[in-house]
Amino acid sequence: MTPTFRDLSLSAELIQVVTELGFVRPTPVQAQAIPLLLKGKDVIGQSQTGSGKTAAFTLPILEKIDLTGRQLQALVLCPTRELCSQVAREIRKLGRRHPGLQVLVVSGGMPIGPQLGSLDKGVHIVVGTPGRVLDHLLRESLELGEITTLVLDEADRMLEMGFQEDMEKIISRTPANRQTVLFSATFPKTIEALSKSYQRAPARITIQEETQTVSSTRQVIYEVDPLERMKALLWLIDQNKPESVIVFCNFKTSVTELSRQLKEAGASVGALHGDLEQRDRDRIMAKFRNKSTKILIATDVAARGIDIPNLDLVVNFELPAQPEIYVHRVGRTGRAGQKGFAVSFYSSRETSKLKAIESFAGISLQRKTATVLQSTDVAKLQGKIQGDAAMRTLFISGGRKEKMRPGDILGALTGEAGGLKGTDIGKIEIHDHFSYVAVAFPVAQLALERLRNGRIKGRKFRIEPVK
Repeated sequence: MTPTFRDLSLSAELIQVVTELGFVRPTPVQAQAIPLLLKGKDVIGQSQTGSGKTAAFTLPILEKIDLTGRQLQALVLCPTRELCSQVAREIRKLGRRHPGLQVLVVSGGMPIGPQLGSLDKGVHIVVGTPGRVLDHLLRESLELGEITTLVLDEADRMLEMGFQEDMEKIISRTPANRQTVLFSATFPKTIEALSKSYQRAPARITIQEETQTVSSTRQVIYEVDPLERMKALLWLIDQNKPESVIVFCNFKTSVTELSRQLKEAGASVGALHGDLEQRDRDRIMAKFRNKSTKILIATDVAARGIDIPNLDLVVNFELPAQPEIYVHRVGRTGRAGQKGFAVSFYSSRETSKLKAIESFAGISLQRKTATVLQSTDVAKLQGKIQGDAAMRTLFISGGRKEKMRPGDILGALTGEAGGLKGTDIGKIEIHDHFSYVAVAFPVAQLALERLRNGRIKGRKFRIEPVK
């Protein structure tokens, strides 16, 4: 029988938090990892994004954390800025009943000044990318001599991105008696070597949840000439009319070109690749999560760590070089018991890739021929996918550091001064110094005017539509 959180030896305080957050039972990775980590053991886990691994390592950290001072006690290394932000948000949510808990994101693409200020005051948990963490170590603005827990999250991706040397330098600055937690979607030899070098008799857990999700997802593959793929994508979106779709490409140049073509066709689209500044990533992802953007074009590296609930469709515009990446892409749809749908385009020259994917995932993909494309006019398809998304996202120049809460924004919009209906308000995201709120497109201009003319928490903030 699946255990409950009460069976995992967590404190009443943390059990109350997970109950408030709507966690019914621990996921498989949580059920296996939490008891081991609470006992102080090192853990190496094979688990995908979306399996609940952040809570699996966060709850034991919070169980042991000392809040009497501002001593750094845990470091979480992640491959991308987006994943750092996502992990930090989860830690703050789970630590909501830990008064004074200080969690800091230390990643590249963000101003270093505020990070230096926060580190000088002292923090309990740092979540960062290897490059920026090492930068702080060299500046002597970060000291790791007293940390008790080191987490290497998505370690395989960090190695793929060339962070091995940085990671080794960072680990060398940590105490030898630390607890080391390593999570990886795949277990290549480099991960085995990393574990052998830096972990002490680790307990190994393997969770294949995403493969199970993939097997329950409807998967279709169309043989389409590369020159016809834009037309095929337009047709696919017109046929399925998804509220949200991620389209995966293998290279940044493909992302840029495809997003340009879709924008020219009048589609609601955003592009995500590894060279974006953090503020641009935040803006693009907020609009997509808020359903202000229907289509997100992304590379695998840029999309790592993105978890979008209720994602209608995943499209492989180009088949990935590795079968594991296909499983990871397709696993983003059909989560939490929802029915998933994934479509891939391929050419006859990619038959070997296709066979490798089917063998790895243990599936037989449903092959279809898009014969309709031969008689379909591109201009007609472009006209069909034009139109605005259901929501529009507004920027508010106040966030967590200004004591902004979702209820404050909701109240400003639906209270006497705002006068909007609660059903017109979508997702609200609170960041350190700014916030995003999604509002229904028909009332977006009214919401903008009401917020500009009114106050939130008795204060005036700058309000702008997110472009």
